Amino acid sequence: MQISKIETFPLFFVLPKPYGDANGMKAYRTCYLIRITTDTGVEGWGECIDWLPTLHKSFQERIIPFLIGKSVSDRINLVRNLKKWHSCSSAAVSMALTEIMAKTCGVSVCDLWGGKFREKVPVYASFQSYSEEANWQKHSLRAIEQAINKGYDKIKVKIGGKSISEDQQHIVLVQSLLQGKIDLALDANQSYDVTAILRWQSLIDTWSNLLWLEEPLEIRHIAEYALLRNRLSVPLAGGENIEKAADFIPFLSQHALDFITPDPQHITGIDGYRETLNLARSFGIRVTPHTYDGALSRLYAIFAHASLEPWGKMDKDTIEPLEWDVMDNPFTKLIPIHPSNGEVAVPSGRGIGLEIDMEMLTFYQWDGNNYR
Repeated sequence: MQISKIETFPLFFVLPKPYGDANGMKAYRTCYLIRITTDTGVEGWGECIDWLPTLHKSFQERIIPFLIGKSVSDRINLVRNLKKWHSCSSAAVSMALTEIMAKTCGVSVCDLWGGKFREKVPVYASFQSYSEEANWQKHSLRAIEQAINKGYDKIKVKIGGKSISEDQQHIVLVQSLLQGKIDLALDANQSYDVTAILRWQSLIDTWSNLLWLEEPLEIRHIAEYALLRNRLSVPLAGGENIEKAADFIPFLSQHALDFITPDPQHITGIDGYRETLNLARSFGIRVTPHTYDGALSRLYAIFAHASLEPWGKMDKDTIEPLEWDVMDNPFTKLIPIHPSNGEVAVPSGRGIGLEIDMEMLTFYQWDGNNYR
C-alpha cells in the first residue's frame, strides 16, 4: 500500500479580541491539516503547527514529493527522515499514516495500539488569562465562571505576563471564585527565576486545590527545577516543547518534575509521543499532555491516554487530565468531540472514528498572505 496523494489545508483565523500568556498576546489562531490517500483509496488525517508560510512551502516543495510513492508500512523511517528536514511535519505524517493502518486493519487507533484501559479521559479547561482590557482580571474571572458552569472541575490559568503583585491579586480572586471546589493549575510559561517564584510560596502553601505549577523557569534549568521541587508544596510540571522522549530523561532521573507535559505536535511522531508516555511511567512520573494548539493532535493525545496504563495501583481507574482549549478558537470544532462534566468519551470507530468538518476547512482556508 503506497502513498498516492497528499492534500494540505492551512487554516487562519483573526481573533476578534486578542488574548495571551507570558509569551505575549495572540492576534490570530492557525491550524495545518493534511490528508494522505493511498493507492487503495484509504485516507488518513494529520496535523502540525508552525508559521504557515514556512510550513506550507516545506510540504509543497519537499515533503510531498518525498512521500509520494512511499510505502505506508514504512511509517517509522519516513517520520525519522522528515524530522531531519522539518520537525513539525513529522507529527502530521505520523498521525495520517497511523489512521491509514488502523482503517486498513478495520480497527480504531486505540485497538491498533493494543486496546483501551478506559472509555473516558478527564480534561481541564485551559485559559489564556491576559487580554487588552484594563479590567483584564474581571474578564478572566467571567471566562472561568462560564467554564465552571459548563461542568469543568479542573482549570489552568496563566501567570508571569504581569507583575508578580498583579498576578497574585488575580489568582487570589480566582481562588475566591473557586472556593476550593475546583482544582487549579498555574502556568508561568518559563517566565520566572527561582527568586521570583519563591515569592509565591506563602500563597501556594495555603492553597490545597493546586494541581501543579507549570514551567515556572526556563525548562533547560534542570537543577533549579529539582531545587524548587524540594522547596515548594505544589507539584511541578513541564516539557511541552521537548522534541524527543530521550530529552525527558534528565528531568525524570534527577526528579526535577512531578508531571511531564509532552505535546504530540512537538515530539517526533505519534509513536515517539507514546514512547514518552511509557518512559514517564517507567520512572513513576505522571503525564498531563499539552494539547493547546490543535483539535486532531488533541484527539490523538486522548487515544494515547486511553491506552496508557494507570499511574498507580491505588488510582487504577483514573488517569491524569488532558488540556482542553476553551478560548475563542474555531479550530477546536473541526472534530465533533466535546467534554461533558470534565470528561471526554473516547471515539471507537475505524481509524479516528470521527469526520473532519470539511465546510470549516473551506471557510477558514488561509489565503496565502503573510501575517505577523
